[in-house]
Amino acid sequence: MPVKVRFAPSPTGSPHVGNLRTAIYDWLMAKHEGGEFLVRLEDTDRSPDRYAPESIADIEESMRYLGILPDSWWVSGGADSPYVQSERLPRYQEVIDELITKGHAYKCFCTKERLEQMRARQQELGTPSGYDRRCRNLPPEDSARYEAEGLPYVVRLAMPLEGTCLLKDAVRGEIKYEYRLQDDQVLLKSDGFPTYFLAATVDDRLMGITHILRGEEWLGSAPKMIHLYAVMGWEPPVFAHLPVILGADKKKLSKRHGATNFRWFIEQGYLPEALVNFLVLLGWSTGEDNRELLTVNEIVERFTLQGVTEHPAIFDYEKLKWMNGQYIRKSPPGRIIGLCIPYLVKAGLLSNPPTTEEIAYARRIIPLEQERMKTLSEVVDLVGVFFQKLDYPEGYDEKAVAKWFGVAHIKPLLEKEIAAFEALPEWSAALLDSAVRAITEELGVKFAEVVHPTRVATTGRTVGPGLFETIEALGKERTLERLRAVLTRI
Repeated sequence: MPVKVRFAPSPTGSPHVGNLRTAIYDWLMAKHEGGEFLVRLEDTDRSPDRYAPESIADIEESMRYLGILPDSWWVSGGADSPYVQSERLPRYQEVIDELITKGHAYKCFCTKERLEQMRARQQELGTPSGYDRRCRNLPPEDSARYEAEGLPYVVRLAMPLEGTCLLKDAVRGEIKYEYRLQDDQVLLKSDGFPTYFLAATVDDRLMGITHILRGEEWLGSAPKMIHLYAVMGWEPPVFAHLPVILGADKKKLSKRHGATNFRWFIEQGYLPEALVNFLVLLGWSTGEDNRELLTVNEIVERFTLQGVTEHPAIFDYEKLKWMNGQYIRKSPPGRIIGLCIPYLVKAGLLSNPPTTEEIAYARRIIPLEQERMKTLSEVVDLVGVFFQKLDYPEGYDEKAVAKWFGVAHIKPLLEKEIAAFEALPEWSAALLDSAVRAITEELGVKFAEVVHPTRVATTGRTVGPGLFETIEALGKERTLERLRAVLTRI
């Protein structure tokens, strides 16, 4: 049977990087096996503090950004439509009716207050928590009467009271569960919406899903879903529970470790290929060569579930930043220029929209700092000095000024550079280099004793791209203006 996998996000906020790792694995498996990858929206949790329909746009954007577009989803439609669970409620009700008729599910009329008292009592006695099955053997006439009276109820799955369940997990091997330790899971809530356990199982069956890839935290729900498949007479798919993602402190990745919602990574300027490369390595081995930098095509070619480990993965923000820097350096300058311009506009360094002259200037400047960039958003700090109007001493590094503007030859150096630069027949790095070297010989000082003060005078700082490439990019007018300002006020 051809492989068919699904990613099923919930609209509860901007996608978490852990969830998107699962989506990437699904997409890679479908691509590697020549199968199908679909995405459906699990929007049955309508709790006011969780349901965030505006996050659907974030889900769509994240998948487009990563380049892991599904073969079918609610955006494009497809043979398995509808792909939104709230539009599939009649299907879930049909299954609920069948389960109740066959005695595999029952209506539970217990109130919220009673359930809270039950849990408090269980904690007090130190007994396992879980529903005490009070309504499981409720006489049919009582159940009918309560329903007729309009009492709210949920529908619970009647789990076996003895025996074992065997999960054959593609990542973790065989795992046995004792049925007596399993709770009677709620399948249908009092608002008429299904829980994850019912909706996901029914949809996976009806959509023909062959493999379910999901996080390790869902291992505990496996026996309930396997039992639901069994009582409905359905063949279960292959389960693969992916390793948990931890922070540097070996605790589950959360906001205390840093940003975890995907939108933040887009806004900071992480390239899609770097994110795919990094996220796929959080729980998957590249093979014998242990290469870390792989193209998406190389990952597709190598990806199998056999390479997924059951050991926790550490989300290393610094490693991601390093990897992103590698991809930025490999990218064509034109691509990076185009991606960086919006950051400069947002920072007010360029007009909105930029003028033709500003675009031309940005094309000269941004490539100078491409080698040092680790995220696209860093461009603002890296090239800001090229766009801001420096007015000595405002905008100048105080330590750099103290060190290099205190040398004995600073005034004659600036005077000679202004005269030499004004006389250049062409504004090029090569001619600027020759002019400064000639001035160095005239002054009888070391080359570094000229280069460093010149860099500080023209950029206000001591580090940056090659000095003469920098001055060439700054342009004749800006360079002379800054040199004259320093000379006048030094």
